[in-house]
Amino acid sequence: LLRMRQLTEEETKILFEKLTHIIGKNLRLLVDRPDEPHVFRLHKEKVYYLSEEVEKRAGHFDKKTLLGVGTCFGKFTKNGSFKVLITCLDYLAQYAQFKVWVKPASEMSFVYGNHLLKAGVGRMTENITENQIVVVYNMANVPLGFGLSTHTTQGCRTLEPTAKVVLNQADVGKYLRNEGTLNAL
Repeated sequence: LLRMRQLTEEETKILFEKLTHIIGKNLRLLVDRPDEPHVFRLHKEKVYYLSEEVEKRAGHFDKKTLLGVGTCFGKFTKNGSFKVLITCLDYLAQYAQFKVWVKPASEMSFVYGNHLLKAGVGRMTENITENQIVVVYNMANVPLGFGLSTHTTQGCRTLEPTAKVVLNQADVGKYLRNEGTLNAL
């Protein structure tokens, strides 16, 4: 199958540690799905999430014409760490434990790749820790991206309006900014 393979034990450990940092115990819901079994597969340093049924059907395509199968969750870097990509936002948003909602006035700024300032925060979940990956939503609960928290939930309450609260790691605007090279990410 298009040179896709199972992740090694070490790769699985790195991937699951990263995903646990984002979605916590909800990782179990990704792996043990009641509707149909899903798997993670590696292809050209990228990790894809797909159903076993899709994996079987993809085996009928020519390896050279198939770019990828399923949802790309991220990629392994040259130094062996795992970088989560915007392409898996739907899954992260569905299972995220820590969330930040953006006020309408700051929504476009975040989608253009800027960090989220305290003045732009509409609300946030409790118990966010410093350096926690959070999923960012607009006030209508539409996921916009994810980033790294710079302060705890409690600490954010006393910040000045111009202080950075979430460092943008990926947002839906990345699709437009990197339209031509999205497959190369």
